[in-house]
Amino acid sequence: MATTLDRLTSILVTHNKLAPEMLTPEATMEELKIDSLSMIELLFNIEDEFKVTLPSEDVKLTRLAEVVAYIDELVATQHGPGSLARQSPTAVAEAPAP
Repeated sequence: MATTLDRLTSILVTHNKLAPEMLTPEATMEELKIDSLSMIELLFNIEDEFKVTLPSEDVKLTRLAEVVAYIDELVATQHGPGSLARQSPTAVAEAPAP
């Protein structure tokens, strides 16, 4: 089963034409050249891929690990805690603790 990072990587490779080897948990949005417009597009793609609704408040996400943790939190909150284990069994280990 694909992890949250795997699925996020797939989105970034497909929609942002980024090389998979660049997409490590430590990679920053700045390093990946993801500007504010690209980030908005990414958030829409995250909603579609993970079947979540993003809150209207702004969130500062600077590293891919933070994006993974944010996605996992949204999935657990919106789909229940058991859904995280079904969705991405190793994602929590990849992302830093909040």
